[in-house]
Amino acid sequence: MSVAEWLFAGSLLALLYIYLGYPAILMILAKLMPAPVHKGEYTPTVSILIAAYNEATCIGKTIENKLALDYPGERNEIIVISDGSDDGTDEIVRGYAGQGVKLIRQEPRAGKTSALNLAIPSARGEIIVFSDANSLYERDAIRKLIANFKDPGIGYVTGKMIYVNPDGSVTGDGCSAYMRYENRLRSLETAVGSVVGVDGGIDAVRKALYRPMRADQLPDFVLPLDVVAQGYRVVYEPGAYLRETALAEASDEYRMRVRVSLRAFWALKDMRHLLSFRRNALYAWQLWSHKVLRYLSFVFLVGAYIGNALLVQDASSYAFLFAMQTLGYVASLTAPFISKKGLRFVLMIHYFVLINVAALHAFLKFTLGHKQVVWTPRKG
Repeated sequence: MSVAEWLFAGSLLALLYIYLGYPAILMILAKLMPAPVHKGEYTPTVSILIAAYNEATCIGKTIENKLALDYPGERNEIIVISDGSDDGTDEIVRGYAGQGVKLIRQEPRAGKTSALNLAIPSARGEIIVFSDANSLYERDAIRKLIANFKDPGIGYVTGKMIYVNPDGSVTGDGCSAYMRYENRLRSLETAVGSVVGVDGGIDAVRKALYRPMRADQLPDFVLPLDVVAQGYRVVYEPGAYLRETALAEASDEYRMRVRVSLRAFWALKDMRHLLSFRRNALYAWQLWSHKVLRYLSFVFLVGAYIGNALLVQDASSYAFLFAMQTLGYVASLTAPFISKKGLRFVLMIHYFVLINVAALHAFLKFTLGHKQVVWTPRKG
């Protein structure tokens, strides 16, 4: 085989493994070596932490949502950490003090991770639940999450995020399809042991397992990995629903994906000891497959396109595949101009390309040593 053939075939096989092969192997392992979660009725004390920066437009609705949850009020507390907000967020939160909602102000602004580090020492819950300032839970979400902690081997539980997309925008549709795929992977990973990715807006951890993180570390990534490092499982609870509005503008979604990818690259570097197959071979394989290779998919996409371009003259089959790749990328550029009644497959291609370009952008920033601690909510 020529170099171009190796480049094309190797890149194509890598992409097929990342998106199809890995889930297929998980399905087989789930049948051969299942790892059930022993759920049960369980009502420990719970602290719901909400980190907020200038969330006056939604914080009241979010607090009311948490107050209405189906969980014993005397065993549940709500803490809002205002990260230097100056838009009236604090005043709104104080209005719920009579219902037991606590406000902690972080000044100066230092980001979500620092906010969590600040609040957890004073939280009285045995279980800490993390909510975003715009996250709306189903009424039984907390009970569904907590039931998993009846199993003493469970250290961290993540729920199911459902993106609400009222206007049928391009990015929202693609994002919803992406989350359906991710949630299916989490179900399979839970069936064999632990998941390697969580949502962050509906997560819970045993307080005893929480370790303070650096301000630049991504809690949605580093904390679950640290829980696994401590010998506990991180599992997915599909019955605990969170509804969140998808970002309507591709530019907003892109900035958010760059930020998340950048912090994920740093998290993988910080927790690289978990990538060693000598510690936990199964989890190391999952982490390499679901995170490292996934975030580097752009390498294989570029390799497949360049390799294919070099082979166009060799056979009509290569010319056809190159035309299909080119058509896909062109379609992704036209997707923003397609109405909500347009081709859903094109919208999915658009989102797939968007997240991979964002990963490339983030990787370049990572190699240059850039870090991001704070950002503007809902705008990436």
